Amino acid sequence: MSYYFAKLTPYSFDEAITRVTGELKKEGFGILTEIDVQETLKKKLNTDFRRYKILGACNPPFAYQALQAEEYIGAMLPCNVIVQEKGSGVEVAAVDPVASMAGVKNDKLAAVATEVRQRLQNVISKI
Repeated sequence: MSYYFAKLTPYSFDEAITRVTGELKKEGFGILTEIDVQETLKKKLNTDFRRYKILGACNPPFAYQALQAEEYIGAMLPCNVIVQEKGSGVEVAAVDPVASMAGVKNDKLAAVATEVRQRLQNVISKI
């Protein structure tokens, strides 16, 4: 089982960010954090890196359900979505919450992860 799902897009980097943010919103997600990896690595290590952003996406109702089902699951939240430049274009990828939470043996949490997985797959498929 892969721990992510991804899709190469026909969009520029900035357009991919805009589109993924819009599709996440349609699925009930907001962006809690945005990490510009390229900028951070330049600032901290003075090294060049391709354009790469990590979007910390959260769907509050599902996050609440997960936190009720599993006290420490916050250590695995939010769901990360990445947009990165690759040699062949711009790729969007999202964590597979079912895979990332597979080690937590909790049926209630598994049900929430399955629903979140479907919504994130919808986002990726529409980009």
